[in-house]
Amino acid sequence: MTDDTARADVNAAQSLLRPAAGTMTALGPGVRARAAALLLRRALERGLDDFWQGVAPGMTRIGKHRILCLGAYTDRETARRCYLIWSALSTACHYRAHELPPGPSEIQARLLEVEALLEALEKGPTVPHFVSASPSGPVHARRPAATPAPLPPPGRQPGRTVPKPGPPPGRRAAPPVVGGP
Repeated sequence: MTDDTARADVNAAQSLLRPAAGTMTALGPGVRARAAALLLRRALERGLDDFWQGVAPGMTRIGKHRILCLGAYTDRETARRCYLIWSALSTACHYRAHELPPGPSEIQARLLEVEALLEALEKGPTVPHFVSASPSGPVHARRPAATPAPLPPPGRQPGRTVPKPGPPPGRRAAPPVVGGP
């Protein structure tokens, strides 16, 4: 795992979801599941902070943007899973009077996904043209050497037409709405 505190949060969430046998708990399963979701979201955010600390230390202060920018430094599947799990855990953390609390089995499945994501984030950036930050300076991106694409000639390109604004051919435009309700 990335960090001892992230690991401690995951372990605390596990103990909330599956209390030891013979333990009397004052909290119901829904409250324990919501508390475990909060701990798992915090563990995921700490794992993201550790990841960004090695890539671009300024990204640790930017909240949700660090998840949105993750796709440029890891594979798209990891970035997608991170966003979906973070969103699901955020939804599970919020109390809404008209909704049932999350079930312990749902949060248990999220726990396994958070553990897998923390392992993936621990590996660091996987995109080959980015170099992790050195302790002495900012991040520098290495661009692969490529020849630039030739610019198209000015004017209209053959075979391309610009669609005209308005309704599709064969249809009339809707009359404007005059007046109010």
